[in-house]
Amino acid sequence: MRIISGKHKGRRLSAPKNLPVRPTTDMAKEALFNIINNNFYFDSISVIDLFSGTGNISYEFASRGTKNIYAIDANFGCIKYIYNTAKELDLAINTYKSDVYKFLEKTSLQADIIFADPPYNFEKEQFAKIADLVFEKQLLTEEGVLIIEHSKHTDISDHEKFSYSKRYGGNVFSFFEF
Repeated sequence: MRIISGKHKGRRLSAPKNLPVRPTTDMAKEALFNIINNNFYFDSISVIDLFSGTGNISYEFASRGTKNIYAIDANFGCIKYIYNTAKELDLAINTYKSDVYKFLEKTSLQADIIFADPPYNFEKEQFAKIADLVFEKQLLTEEGVLIIEHSKHTDISDHEKFSYSKRYGGNVFSFFEF
């Protein structure tokens, strides 16, 4: 995986092979960050990265100047890798080992962007539950956005807070807003 832009632009990171992850492709990540760049100033937002895996998305935000980043994953190996990498690169990423649903139910954090990259084999209801909890618990700021990455074979556009989606190869980013 590669950091695309910011102070660590071009930096390659190699996650341990034993992590249960599927990092977002560089092509899809670059397209996603072009969309985000048109709507937000990276140095003035807060981000929650759910199912953060290797931390790929968190590193990209941090490299671009985002100071308030929270990376959530249930896997200890993933959280340890993100923590150590963030420390090594001097990136402001807060790590939490937690089941994402439990985290969403209990947290009082609010963010401008909540990004979720759950396993692609999730059922439609599991994707919807992420959006339901984010909006029920009012975890987004007023102008905030929830972005869920999923397979092109999954359609979650019938959620009441769905706004639009963008497809890149087999990846889809669905955007949810107030």
